[in-house]
Amino acid sequence: MHVGILYSRIRQDEKLLLTELRERGHDVEKIDVREHGFGLDGSDAAVADCDLVVDRCLATSRSKYATEFCRHYGVPVVNSPETAAVCADKVRTSLALAEGGVPTPDTTVAFTTESALEAVEDYGYPCVLKPVVGSWGRLMAKLDSRNAAEAVLEHKATLGHYEHKVFYVQDFVAKPGRDIRVLAADGEPIAAMTRSGDHWLTNAARGADTAPFEVDGEVEQLVAEASDAVGGGLLGVDLMETGDSYTVHEVNHTVEFKALNEVSEVDVPAAVADWLEEKADTQLEVPA
Repeated sequence: MHVGILYSRIRQDEKLLLTELRERGHDVEKIDVREHGFGLDGSDAAVADCDLVVDRCLATSRSKYATEFCRHYGVPVVNSPETAAVCADKVRTSLALAEGGVPTPDTTVAFTTESALEAVEDYGYPCVLKPVVGSWGRLMAKLDSRNAAEAVLEHKATLGHYEHKVFYVQDFVAKPGRDIRVLAADGEPIAAMTRSGDHWLTNAARGADTAPFEVDGEVEQLVAEASDAVGGGLLGVDLMETGDSYTVHEVNHTVEFKALNEVSEVDVPAAVADWLEEKADTQLEVPA
C-alpha cells in the first residue's frame, strides 16, 4: 500500500515505524506539512493519492487541519480529525471521558482568574492547573498554596493567547509515584509501561523511569472505554492508580512509543504496522 506519513520532525518513533513499513514492502511517503499545501480540490496535495495517511504532526494545529483535509479528499487517516480534535483539547477530552462514564480526575473550567481561584480553593491544596492544549507536561503547575495559585493565575492571564484565559483546574491525584501509559489500537492494548519519578509529573519525555506493565482486566476495560469515548484510533491512554482502582487523566492521539518499545517484550512498531495494514485492508471508513 501507499502510506503517507504526515510530520514536521522525524523522531525515533517515526523512524521505527518508517523502517517497519518499508521492510514490509510498502511504498511510504514522508510528507512534511511545513512544505506542502492542502487545496480544496486536492489536486496539489501529496496525500491525495495515498491509500492510508498516518498523522505524526507535532503541532496540534497542523494535526487538526491536515487530517481534516485528508477526510475531505476521501483518504483514510489515522487518527481521524474527530479524534484529533478531542484529544488535542484537554477540556474536550475530560468531557468525552465523563460522558463515556470513564473515571477521570474531577475538573473545573473557569474563565476569569477570580472564578479559577475559587475553583482552586474549593479543591484545596495541592491542586493542578493545566493548559487546555499541550503535551510533555509543559506549562502544568501544581499549586501548593493560595499565594502560588494567585501568582500562576495572574501570569496566565497576561500571556495574551485566549487559550491561557481558559483555566483548566483539576483535583490533585496522589498517585504512588508513577502513572501508566497504555498504547492501544481501537481500544485493544498493544503494550503498556509505568513511568516513575520523584517529580509529580512522570512523563517519559521529562526523564521518568520506565518499566513494563501487565495490563489487567480493569485496565483493559478502561482503555477500551476511553478509546470509544474519544473516537478510537491509535492512542496513548494514561492512567493513575487510586488505591485499588484507576483514573484516566489523558488520551494522546499522536502517541510516542519509543520508550515503550524499549521496555516492552512486544515489538511495538510491528504491532502498529499490523494494525495499519488491517485498517487499509478493511477500507477505513471516511465520512462523506
